[in-house]
Amino acid sequence: MKISINGEAREFVAPLSLLDLIDLLELKGKRIAIEQNGEIVPKSQHGTTFLSEGDVLEMVVAVGGG
Repeated sequence: MKISINGEAREFVAPLSLLDLIDLLELKGKRIAIEQNGEIVPKSQHGTTFLSEGDVLEMVVAVGGG
């Protein structure tokens, strides 16, 4: 399955949920905002939202600092 993450083409094996993708990208435990095809996906839905061929994701990881 081919998807786009932050403008970069990536390929993964389906089925894959957003939570699975977070694990694969080693982002588990980080504060992440995900937009799938122009719609924000609430964190509570990451485990039940599955990716499809051609999906376009924008992912933002919050960083702290001062």
